[in-house]
Amino acid sequence: MDVFFRIILIIASLVLIASILLQSGKSAGMGEIAGGAESIWGKNKSRSFEGKLEKATTVSAIIFVIASLILTAI
Repeated sequence: MDVFFRIILIIASLVLIASILLQSGKSAGMGEIAGGAESIWGKNKSRSFEGKLEKATTVSAIIFVIASLILTAI
């Protein structure tokens, strides 16, 4: 059981690192304002690459915290 949660923790941490590094910064430039406004505030945000990265970051962070808490309890 201990090994299973360690593997989950390692996978979650690698996904978390990769998804954070692939995201663009908040100051991506002025070109994002005109062309990317529809994907930022529109209904297609969840289908865009940035939306998928945000979801992957959130899910992997939650899994990371849960696996860490379980490992400390074991």
